[in-house]
Amino acid sequence: MKKILAFIFLISSFAQAQYTVNGTMYPTLKSDWVILYKIEGATQKFVQNSKIAIDTVTIQGKKQAIGKFSFTLPTNTKPGSYRVTYKLEEAGFVDFIFNKEDVSFSFNPNYGNQTVFFTASKENILYKSYLDKSSAAQQTLDSIQVVGLQNKSLNLNKEYKKALKQVNDIQKEYLETSNGMYVQPFIKASLKNNSSDILKTPEEYMSSMNNTFFNNIDFDNKTLLNSSFLISRITDYVFYINYSEDQETQQKLYKKSVDTVLSKIENITYKKDVIEFLVTQFESSMNLDLIDYLFETYYNKLPANIQDKNFKKAKQALFAAEVGRIAPDFSWKENGKELKLSKLDDAENYLLIFWSTTCSHCLNEVPQVHKFLKDNKKVKVVAFSLEKEAFGWNSFKKTLPNWHHVLGLNKWENKIARTYNIVSTPSYFILDANKKIIAKPEHLKDVKDFFTEK
Repeated sequence: MKKILAFIFLISSFAQAQYTVNGTMYPTLKSDWVILYKIEGATQKFVQNSKIAIDTVTIQGKKQAIGKFSFTLPTNTKPGSYRVTYKLEEAGFVDFIFNKEDVSFSFNPNYGNQTVFFTASKENILYKSYLDKSSAAQQTLDSIQVVGLQNKSLNLNKEYKKALKQVNDIQKEYLETSNGMYVQPFIKASLKNNSSDILKTPEEYMSSMNNTFFNNIDFDNKTLLNSSFLISRITDYVFYINYSEDQETQQKLYKKSVDTVLSKIENITYKKDVIEFLVTQFESSMNLDLIDYLFETYYNKLPANIQDKNFKKAKQALFAAEVGRIAPDFSWKENGKELKLSKLDDAENYLLIFWSTTCSHCLNEVPQVHKFLKDNKKVKVVAFSLEKEAFGWNSFKKTLPNWHHVLGLNKWENKIARTYNIVSTPSYFILDANKKIIAKPEHLKDVKDFFTEK
């Protein structure tokens, strides 16, 4: 009997030592899986995955399908910021705080964090309540400020002071309520430094926002470092707060905001993660100037053991053949002579074509390019043919006289083709006399339009 009781006690203790994270989504998704990550720095680390179970509930008299999932966390699970991801092809996630308690929430998977509602977890319920109340109060204050900027004849000082007091009261209330809780650093860091008086000009307003944006954020706080909070604020500051419709001004603002952000980060590992994050963000808009700036000014100056050589190599390779870059160099033999792309000086512009005799589109387009440019003395074509063997190429190139012909064996695995990130043929690159890539036409029509306009 004693052994049985001890066994029951052991099982009971084990069960109580575990924590559960329960999620309910409505409507359901085609996907049947969810993944749980722990956010550490600017990265997320896999914890476990789970299946989405479909259930049926009655909503307003109609039966509706909902998705349910659950994660079981052991007693030694570290407190921190966690993320449930439920979409592969596009962003779809819900973030939450775990601090040694069960967590339950529901949400609309089409809007994720915007619709999450917590039903279990004191930490998350309190923080979500704070975000909702403070956001509503701040919007009221901001709307008064905007009206004041739009109509300077209005005296809105009284309304502004009242709204400001409401914001400050909410902040004070939740700071006191969250004392000793895991979420308090988030509440402290999200406090906005509003002006004590309504501001008179848009310039004054933007200056105040820029100068005080990070005032309450402690970039050394481990709780903030291991969450999505800092990355979210950095994103807002770099890509939304510092905005201009003028391209030249925008580039300057990007660099200035990047400088501001990185000057505040002392943690070398986190700084490295943030730089990599920013590089990836600028990659989506192909902003090579900012990517180069981040590498040259910051990443390359990090300790060698901190830098991710694979990341650096991959990004350098990815952008090696983009507009604005000097075309990656290569050499070949032509009529017994060794030629090099960088040394060519027989034209004002060069059209570099990656093609193949086994490509039907190429056999149609390349002769058309030859016919179109045959009388253009200012343009020289470098035809780089991707082949498995030389026989067909040796024959076909004779129909394209006065071009520079380069044989690239191993086809898709050819080293030069990989450097240029060639994934289809024909692929066109237009170079200036210095071999700088000035255009990457997608189609033959684009090639013709470029040289016709010139």
